[in-house]
Amino acid sequence: MTAPRRRRALVIAPQPFFSPRGTPFSVYYRTLVTAEQGIEIDLLTYGAGEDVAIDGVRIVRIPRFRWLGEIKVGPSPLKAFLDLFLIAWTLGLLLRRRYDFVHAHEEAIFYCFLLKPIFRFKLIYDMHSSLPQQLTNFGFTKSRLLIGAFERLERASLKAADAVITICPDLADYALGLIDDPDKHALIENSIFEGVRLANPPRGGADTARVAPPENRPIVAYAGTLEPYQGIDLLLGAFAVARREVPEAFLLVVGGSPVQVARYQEMAAELGLMDDCLFTGRLPQAQARALVAGAAAQVSPRVRGTNTPLKVYEQLANGIPLVATDIYSHRQVLNDEVAFMTAPEPEPFARGIVAALGDAPARVAAARRLYDEKYGRDAYVAKLRRVLARVA
Repeated sequence: MTAPRRRRALVIAPQPFFSPRGTPFSVYYRTLVTAEQGIEIDLLTYGAGEDVAIDGVRIVRIPRFRWLGEIKVGPSPLKAFLDLFLIAWTLGLLLRRRYDFVHAHEEAIFYCFLLKPIFRFKLIYDMHSSLPQQLTNFGFTKSRLLIGAFERLERASLKAADAVITICPDLADYALGLIDDPDKHALIENSIFEGVRLANPPRGGADTARVAPPENRPIVAYAGTLEPYQGIDLLLGAFAVARREVPEAFLLVVGGSPVQVARYQEMAAELGLMDDCLFTGRLPQAQARALVAGAAAQVSPRVRGTNTPLKVYEQLANGIPLVATDIYSHRQVLNDEVAFMTAPEPEPFARGIVAALGDAPARVAAARRLYDEKYGRDAYVAKLRRVLARVA
């Protein structure tokens, strides 16, 4: 008696995979957990990035095109060019292999839903954001004709998909307003953060000593990008105020490009903070986590946006008091029981920092409970299993 054939899936990720400088973590964890369910996966992605080691996963890449430069977050002519090659490679894979379902991330859905009736696969749409909204938010175009075309594509894709995954409540509400069958929708937050296992890890360990903050001072830590919406200018202003009450406090800022770091270092110097803060720039994931683990308080000073910051889930789980701005993107997950929620202004945010540097065991314990109950690995796996069952 022959063994039953393993289910086979094609995962399409239009991004540099795997590269911590982009936003590949959601694709990595979706793929990891799917493979753990015994599903054989071909992961089609851009040429840029590092291969990861996941049993049952074969990574297929389009050409690298190094001479075209770095692939930035959001819509761009470069991504549009690379997506043409993704389409060609997708057709080649579909012609050569039979897939039970295709898991399309982001804009890959726009051609996968057209191929679905031809190749007769089930289709999962992993909706990280609304592309028509991104075209406006990233300043890619103001053309109502082009935006309207993508709005129609998005509605058709949502209708054609057998399952739709969104990553935060705001996006879930948006998608549910467009799909005809709410049962095919699943909200699966990007809420797990295990270390990524690279197929060819770099030799030697990370050098944490060269960027280590002082050991004898309470550290206030921020880790993430330094884009304007993250509120780093708000954080610097608030920290300058907080030091009046806690003069021994030290600010650690992990992340950011060299240009961004230089800009905020100049701002810190104007506030008289250069002896009391450290900007590390971008660091490997493990090194960044090791630095933040020694903090007395952590912050998320975001000032705008609707998607939940990915770092919030790890902040809930890591046992460090959290200070966050009281805006919608945070309120989708956080509340006053698990974090110090403050108005997005320097004075109240400073008061939150001072309070977090005090005694906050109740909030830390409540944060961990919330994470375990709603966002931990068990909850994540259960949600994804329901999606996979739908396309069985």
